[in-house]
Amino acid sequence: MSDRRPPVTDPVVRDLVRLARASVSRRRLLAGAAGALGTGALLAACGTGGAPTSAGGSGASAGGAVRWANWTQYLDQDESGTSFPTLEAFTEQSGVEVAYAEDIEDNDTFYGKVSGQLANGQDIGYDVVTLTDWMAARWIRQDYAALLDRENIPNAANILTTLQDVAFDPGRNHSLTWQSGMTGIAWDKEKIPGGLRSVSQLWDPQYAGRVEVLSEMRDTIGLLMLDQGVSPAGPWTDTDWTAALEVLEAQLASGQIRQVRGNSYTQDLASGDAVACIAWSGDITSLNYEFDGRFGFAVPDAGGMLWSDNLMVPTPSPRKAAAEQLFDYYYDPQVAAQVAAWVNYVTPVHGAQEAMLEIDPALAEDPMIFPDDLVLETVHVFGSLTPDEEELYNGRFLDVIGA
Repeated sequence: MSDRRPPVTDPVVRDLVRLARASVSRRRLLAGAAGALGTGALLAACGTGGAPTSAGGSGASAGGAVRWANWTQYLDQDESGTSFPTLEAFTEQSGVEVAYAEDIEDNDTFYGKVSGQLANGQDIGYDVVTLTDWMAARWIRQDYAALLDRENIPNAANILTTLQDVAFDPGRNHSLTWQSGMTGIAWDKEKIPGGLRSVSQLWDPQYAGRVEVLSEMRDTIGLLMLDQGVSPAGPWTDTDWTAALEVLEAQLASGQIRQVRGNSYTQDLASGDAVACIAWSGDITSLNYEFDGRFGFAVPDAGGMLWSDNLMVPTPSPRKAAAEQLFDYYYDPQVAAQVAAWVNYVTPVHGAQEAMLEIDPALAEDPMIFPDDLVLETVHVFGSLTPDEEELYNGRFLDVIGA
């Protein structure tokens, strides 16, 4: 995924190069801080259990700022955990302020919060949203995602070839990938020193009441289907999907599963309330920086899931042009590398791997950020669903988990 970068001549891009060279990845920061800070201080510094909710310029309100809804721990932070360096640099260079909020716990709850306003063409309070492929597809289908002006986003040409033309948004007219990641299984190595290799091992009675699964249907049901020998990429049948749901239902009824969680499952791993779970790759990498490698993560032998989250502008947003400036900024390879050095997910930007060498050479070789073909062969993208199928299967899943 690396390329040969041309000489840097644009003065703004030169500033970004300087910023990247001066930055420090979360791995390096925590390695240096571990000897000086206790766990509580590290958590505060890195955003676990309550990250800052706004950034940009002088901390502007949403009044004139681009309002961005994202997931937790999904943007680079400074050493104190009180600001976002790339956002501050963007505001300094562009004059556009950003009100940043970690307001997405999972796709369904966020959609439930804003769908009524979207249906009425009303401003939802956000100018940028970051949603997973299947939910992005719904927004585009329902005309809730604005048509992007690609002339305002020349760096969009840096998107990886594999992401340039996707079924839910041909030609990338309404979305750009923010990050991609893998879904697998995670465990507390102090409690499960032998590790885990399959989803079925989560059902061991010794872990009863201390297992968690994700509230994203495609992640949890996808892994359960793979565990039963069925690829969620398809083709699969209603019987295949239902068999996976029945496993989930049984483990919930027995109390084996403690909770079904969105992003907040990491808090339960950190506190020890959960010892094993279905998890997202970057989250576990980040937790390990904070907890000295306490957690294990694996793509199960039967396979894992691959997904992407996408930047979009809600159709009623009054600040689309400014949001497009933000998109363009984050598609510069230098900036993309700085973000990836903190969030530890798969960056969608061509050239970011070479740029990462200037920030943290070890991360440039990390397969969780820059996966090779061997890694990609072990993960699956959940097959496309028609609107009726999505309503059916997502509804049945939400009924079972009580959402």
